Amino acid sequence: MAQLDLDNPFLEALGATHTVWRAGYAEFTMPIHAGHLNRQRILQGGAIATLLDAAYGYAGLFTSGTEPVHGFTLSLTVNYLDRGIGDKVVAKGFLERAGRSVYFARGEAWVDDRVMIASAQGTFKYAR
Repeated sequence: MAQLDLDNPFLEALGATHTVWRAGYAEFTMPIHAGHLNRQRILQGGAIATLLDAAYGYAGLFTSGTEPVHGFTLSLTVNYLDRGIGDKVVAKGFLERAGRSVYFARGEAWVDDRVMIASAQGTFKYAR
């Protein structure tokens, strides 16, 4: 799987990689290691929320032009569905609707491509 240029120091510090990006869809992958775990030795919820926020945030920012498009999160809702135990987590972001200044997206987080551990939705504003 190809790795895209991330240019995001926080996600890089987590070990996340940007693996898929196309119109309306983005995907981030992160290995699960000891530094990502909580007291119960499962993937910490904040790490999941961060990865989801990135995935569905980027889903609305794809462009085929030369100038990058930027945005920021206005609201973020995460529903945790299962425990994050495994080797890697993949966050998938889907653009639902885009307006002139605001867009709406949703996401899913999967551990080892077998268990969906969280779903999410968010509202974003384009940074002009």
